[in-house]
Amino acid sequence: MAKKKLTHSQSRRIKANQAKKLRNKNEQQHWQDGELSDAQTGIIISRFGQHADVESEQGIVFRCNIRRSVDSLVCGDTVLWRQGKATEHSISGMIEAVEERKSMLCRPDVYDGIKPIAANIDQILIVSSVLPAFNSDIIDRYLVAAEQTGITPILLLNKIDLLNKENKSTIMASIKIYQDIGYQVYLVSNESGEGVEAVRALLKDKISIFVGQSGVGKSTLVNSLMPELGLITQQVSDNSGLGQHTTTVARLFHFPQGGDLIDSPGIREFGLWHLNAEEVFNGFTEFEQYQGLCKFRDCKHQQDPGCALTNALANKKIHPQRFDSFQRILASLGDNTLTSRFND
Repeated sequence: MAKKKLTHSQSRRIKANQAKKLRNKNEQQHWQDGELSDAQTGIIISRFGQHADVESEQGIVFRCNIRRSVDSLVCGDTVLWRQGKATEHSISGMIEAVEERKSMLCRPDVYDGIKPIAANIDQILIVSSVLPAFNSDIIDRYLVAAEQTGITPILLLNKIDLLNKENKSTIMASIKIYQDIGYQVYLVSNESGEGVEAVRALLKDKISIFVGQSGVGKSTLVNSLMPELGLITQQVSDNSGLGQHTTTVARLFHFPQGGDLIDSPGIREFGLWHLNAEEVFNGFTEFEQYQGLCKFRDCKHQQDPGCALTNALANKKIHPQRFDSFQRILASLGDNTLTSRFND
């Protein structure tokens, strides 16, 4: 059979692929051990697919390739990396290994399983706001997730300049529930500046991350704390009441007075379907004293006889709002689908 003649476009594509392979081969040769400096320590400032920005001990940022042996790399990781003796296509080095993490913040993803967000964090600042509508269920889900990590959660209520006669009493009553449990709560307004200095002091000498729904003002708050950054922000949508994502990748920033902040993409959805009922129970810290006291080991904490938790509820030792939120989270655990996530 005669060999089929290639079309002009097919020939062009083949030549382009061959040229690409040759370029990749040349780049691979460039990063042989002899072309790399000695290993040094750095911190991941941001991750971009197969590349990452590494800050050296001298405070200089280099964009680096990642060794295939490095199976997980996120913002905040401490790494061993080697600088190339020349820069090729904006790549200046190679990340060799990740040092052991002291903490890790992850979230479940329907497509990717458990997805890491950031590493080596000291505190998680859970940002809610008056607009979009204040939702304590969302705060409770973040708290459950935070309690699983062992990282200290702190609550920020943003946009308090929007408090009025219609919403103030309800929102402040909910905030008091968290204060009574023992959580730190800060009230902040980017418009008036109220509470910004208190948050600035809170962040000193710590690695912190802001989490919360899109539109609660995370990037705007970062702008107030670090005006020199000028992060892009957008207003809450008038149609949906939800914010629009303004941060596209997690990135670590340094405060002039000390401390670091990881600005993460806005998370409108934060499902907990990867947890079991016991882990959710442990995420409600005020329930801890009732752990193991129910009559039956498989107690569902509903109408079960001898349930220590419902007994505590009846005796007003735990708040009904938190108990109801706990039950809603339990009911959602079996839904490993997009609908298991929540928005409003």
